[in-house]
Amino acid sequence: MATLTIPKKITKGEELVVIPRKEYEKLLFKIELDRDLEKALEEVRQGKLIGSFRSAKEALVSLKRARPK
Repeated sequence: MATLTIPKKITKGEELVVIPRKEYEKLLFKIELDRDLEKALEEVRQGKLIGSFRSAKEALVSLKRARPK
């Protein structure tokens, strides 16, 4: 296993973690999914999105409630 010494001057005394690029990319993808999910949930809370429906009748009832008066 290769050993690498990074001077504290570069890391400013902080700990440094080294992971394979593939693992890093997987982590970034999961973070992006989490952000997208949070955004979608916020839109649902604000009433911007409605759905999923079990039937067409359920969808129509929801649309009638959401229609501006």
